[in-house]
Amino acid sequence: MNLKKVLVVGMGDDGINGLSKKVAERVYAAEILYGGERQLSFFPEFQGERRVIKTPLRDTLVEIERDATRCSVVVLASGDPLFFGIGATLVRKWGRNAIEVIPHMSSIQLAFARAGESWQNAEIVSLHGKSIQGLAQRLHGVAIVALLTDDENTPSAIAMYLKRFRMTEYEAFVGERLGSPEERTGWYSLDQLLDTEFSPLNVVILKCRHDVKVPIFTLGMDDGVFAQRKPDRGLITKREVRVLTLSDLALKPGGVLWDIGACTGSISIEAIRSTPGLQVFAVEKNEGDLENLRANQIKFRADFVALHARAPEGLDDFPDPDAVFIGGSGGELKEVIALSAKRLREGGRVVVSAATIENLYEAQQTLGDLGFFVSITLVQTARSKPILNLTRFEGMNPVYLVTAWRAPREEAETDVC
Repeated sequence: MNLKKVLVVGMGDDGINGLSKKVAERVYAAEILYGGERQLSFFPEFQGERRVIKTPLRDTLVEIERDATRCSVVVLASGDPLFFGIGATLVRKWGRNAIEVIPHMSSIQLAFARAGESWQNAEIVSLHGKSIQGLAQRLHGVAIVALLTDDENTPSAIAMYLKRFRMTEYEAFVGERLGSPEERTGWYSLDQLLDTEFSPLNVVILKCRHDVKVPIFTLGMDDGVFAQRKPDRGLITKREVRVLTLSDLALKPGGVLWDIGACTGSISIEAIRSTPGLQVFAVEKNEGDLENLRANQIKFRADFVALHARAPEGLDDFPDPDAVFIGGSGGELKEVIALSAKRLREGGRVVVSAATIENLYEAQQTLGDLGFFVSITLVQTARSKPILNLTRFEGMNPVYLVTAWRAPREEAETDVC
């Protein structure tokens, strides 16, 4: 299909006043003008056809493609169209040669300019039309971050979320209606954000204060730092086993992990802390353990889905996993493995932690019958313990790590030949 080049013009809240005379003339010369209602209102004297960009966007894309085969089309966007904007979508769909982009300053640029902060090292996170879940682990340890907000993820909602995860090291800058005559900017504490109303058009910058100590989380944290069931402590995947488990799971940045029988959540938390963008979905049948898990989520700033359910219940609502850890199955080990194997994405792994010979046997047999390669590691460790003025070793319960994976498709096809 032969399209005329589509012009995409970024605009600010100052409307046509923020455009050069040449760009404004090109907009007026178009036969069809697409944009949001706010952008279209900046051109009251436009003589051609006006089209409001609708959601879902795919319907509008069909219209633009149809119109661009016969007419000159201009698409109006906010700020820089290639920064979380429609410009990137159009280039991806029709190629860079079919699109010309004239950017305006993005709201992020304006916000950092008003705040007097450099932003070359800033983290940029869009919450616009997205869930806030997972923001805690993404922000932890980041010195400065800009957040694109929406009607649900407002500055007040962000402050409430940060306080929930005890991330009080941040102070906030809010830029409202940047570039317009109604522009308002200012620095706020998190408590001040809670009690302030803001324009829906805003950008939030979070900057870490130097007078607040930020906790540091390392791989293989001591068992004692996790909230656990009392008085019978010890229902936790031990540090040594935890580190080996994370290695065997071969987690992928941005992947999906199922943690079945999550207990304290130590595997989920360490997995999130060590793997950028990891999505975790956990199931725990014991209500008391789930309470400890939620306490650990707050302490370690790990925001993931955790359900009170007895697996395989609850798993149907989770996205397909790249990795599955089975730390407990409540007597349903075979069923849990079968469902995990059915849903596992290509290249994924299943790791079962078995403390008994019976569970070891069932895990190995079930995974083998399902066509997996199986590797078993016996983890038998001891820790030093003082005795009077001497030191001895105290052995810990042995654990079998049953790790399973399928051969890549090409390898499997080669073996058949």
